[in-house]
Amino acid sequence: MKWLDNKDLGILIFRVGIGVMFLFHGFPKISGGVEKWAALGESMSHLGISFAPAFWGFCAALAECGGGLLLITGMLFRPAISALLFTMGVAAWMKYSTGGSFKDFAWPLEMAIIMLSFLFIGPGKYTLKIGLK
Repeated sequence: MKWLDNKDLGILIFRVGIGVMFLFHGFPKISGGVEKWAALGESMSHLGISFAPAFWGFCAALAECGGGLLLITGMLFRPAISALLFTMGVAAWMKYSTGGSFKDFAWPLEMAIIMLSFLFIGPGKYTLKIGLK
């Protein structure tokens, strides 16, 4: 079965699946408004950054929701992956440093590992390339 030996199809399935999950996780955050963003942005205080929590929370929500969409399409792939990697790294660190159990920080840590892998793997050949030649 030749189609089973298609790395680019595997990358597409992986990209779309993980991207959809980021959309589901990110949409409630991006649509939550300033109050939600400020609460989310408080995570940056675990890195010693305590100013503008609503800004940082909005950036994290945008990274998850918008990054998920870009992951699905394969457009602006490495910038989106970089934003997601940073966001998941901060989330994992925050959950770990506040005494959370492994269960608490496992998902963001797993997603950070996947994003780091995607930086090296790339988007594959099945991407949307609107207006690009």
